[in-house]
Amino acid sequence: MTQSTTIDLLGPFFDDPDELYQRLRRESPVVRVTLPTGLNAWMVTRFADVRPALRDPRLAKNAAHVADIIERQPIPHGQYRFEDVLSPSMLNSDPPDHTRLRKLVTRAFTGRAIAQMRPRIEEIADRLADTMRAKAAGGETVDVIDEFAFPLPMTVICELLGVPDGERDDFRAWSNTVLSVSASHERIAAATAMHDYLARLVSDKAAHPGEDILSAIVQAAEEGDSLSTGEAISMAQLLIVAGHETTVNLIGNGVLALLRHPDQLAALRTDPSLIPNAVEEFLRVEGPVNLATLRYTTEPVELAGTTIPEGEIVLLSLISANRDPDRYPEPTELDVHRDASGHVAFGYGIHHCLGAPLARLEGEIAFRTLLRRFPDLTLAEEPERLAWRQSTLIHGVTRLPVHL
Repeated sequence: MTQSTTIDLLGPFFDDPDELYQRLRRESPVVRVTLPTGLNAWMVTRFADVRPALRDPRLAKNAAHVADIIERQPIPHGQYRFEDVLSPSMLNSDPPDHTRLRKLVTRAFTGRAIAQMRPRIEEIADRLADTMRAKAAGGETVDVIDEFAFPLPMTVICELLGVPDGERDDFRAWSNTVLSVSASHERIAAATAMHDYLARLVSDKAAHPGEDILSAIVQAAEEGDSLSTGEAISMAQLLIVAGHETTVNLIGNGVLALLRHPDQLAALRTDPSLIPNAVEEFLRVEGPVNLATLRYTTEPVELAGTTIPEGEIVLLSLISANRDPDRYPEPTELDVHRDASGHVAFGYGIHHCLGAPLARLEGEIAFRTLLRRFPDLTLAEEPERLAWRQSTLIHGVTRLPVHL
């Protein structure tokens, strides 16, 4: 059977996709959708379908083939998409290219390498907490996103890549625009600015290599294989965008969830050893990524009784899968004691997020620091008035004002 109904994802989807996801999981777990950019695709919403689909080789990610499929759709010429920025990165490639690209950067993100970063991340978190306290000295509100959730992972990833301190805020503006549903010319301009900056930075690292990961990426060679200049630029884009976006929204969404559930906040204050488990629950219940990046069918694929034809774009809803009651009882309830293992917030299979250990460590340190430094933390605005990112990829609030 092939579904014919098409759902438009404009409207309230960004602020509260959960109602739509609940209905789709019950009635149409595989359904045609139209994205705000005009792209038509198939969306999959049940955990039992999403998790295996994430590692199904029939759902490929080769950027050139995705572009060909998009070109055949009746959408505005030149419409820009997130995937275009990261081509030809490992995010948008299949084996053997994916294997080669991932292998060249894996060593920088091993568990041992990440563990050695703990003291520096703790130092950054404490410094940011000092700044928050100073800004709130007169009783003013502080935006957790601006003052903590963004600068923590951005500082970490930029230090890893050797991006100069004074040039880091530009990446936030570029990334926010690129991942939004802003007008295509705005996204194109942001993507171009990011690409041009990184092209200059890669060139500088080639001429004057340092001790940072980007220098290693540019100089990378293993078993006679190396990255092209274009691949190095795309890898840098991927690491910077994915390296901060995931953690920004993990922290922001997690803080908001705790402040909306005082009993769970109290449980963490009573027993801070629960924080690593709580991070997994934040990832599950309010994950930072909504729809996984684009895949396409290389042959007809049947999911949940629906046949998706060959050559179709497929979107896998990570948030919907993680809130599937068939996988997690009372899935919309925050429970820091819950066993949230098996969630797909970081994907699954060969495209599982390379930076997941770093995001987990940053999240753990962030919540330990905020709970320790600010025992009276409260929301400064009604949750209903908070705005969510206008993005089908990223799930997070644009601002989070609090009283310390």
